[in-house]
Amino acid sequence: MQNIKIFKTEKWEDYELLDTGEGEKLERFGKYTFVRPYEDAFWKKTLEKKVWDKANGEFLTSKLGGKSGWKFKNKIEDNFILSLENISWISKPTSFRHLQFFPEQRVHWDFIFEKIQSANALRPQKIKFLNLFGYTGVASLFALSAGADVTHIDASKGSIDLSKENQKLSKLEDKPMRVIVDDVIKFLEREIKRGNHYDAIIMDPPKFGRGPKGETWKIEEDLPRLVSLVERILSPDPLFVILTSYAIESSSLSLGYSLSNLKTKYGGDIEVGEMCIEESSSGKLISLAHTAVWQK
Repeated sequence: MQNIKIFKTEKWEDYELLDTGEGEKLERFGKYTFVRPYEDAFWKKTLEKKVWDKANGEFLTSKLGGKSGWKFKNKIEDNFILSLENISWISKPTSFRHLQFFPEQRVHWDFIFEKIQSANALRPQKIKFLNLFGYTGVASLFALSAGADVTHIDASKGSIDLSKENQKLSKLEDKPMRVIVDDVIKFLEREIKRGNHYDAIIMDPPKFGRGPKGETWKIEEDLPRLVSLVERILSPDPLFVILTSYAIESSSLSLGYSLSNLKTKYGGDIEVGEMCIEESSSGKLISLAHTAVWQK
């Protein structure tokens, strides 16, 4: 685990990172383009100003002295549909600057699909997949389409409702997916008491959050406990564990070290690195998150 890997997400028909620079990024989501803050872009923009000025919307931050939020130049659909392979989901600009999914996660969606599909061909029982802090469920749907038995957890009822809508959009309603509004720590503790186990787990914990009953989550305090519970809920022959964070400023090595007990107990290997998207205008690799992946 000495090397830092680049987990590179390629552009696809419904998404493209067009340009970055001067604290911003210009992206295309389907037929719309948006400007969002990207504070690590210390360099100059590649594309001309007139290209950036054509964006349908821009997210402004309070750092500029005004009120933070979206500013739209023309009307966009309240909800527009994006797709990749056979998975579709609802997207729209949110008050948190996101568009209800994270494009750089595609590298994990591809990994999840391939690993589960291959394992299901060799194992007598379906892979049991658990998505913690699952948000709107795109990763869960890739696992579901690969043949997994999926459990999807998030503390936000709104996100859970969207994950159900996305399941319908992807025409996967007849597949086994439990969708649960719950505090992740409490859910894991109950599942351990019930004797339930999972073969594959992905988790994307926030820096700070609240559960449905006011439970608080702080990544600096609660990540070790989360990982410890995940270790206890894994099946005797697990497939993989993915840990992603947008919340830590330290190296991705820190995430890898937090998963080191998995390698000791089950063997396999751990890869750590930066989740990147290639920028179309210049070919620069833009780092957007840290991740660590343990796999057999």
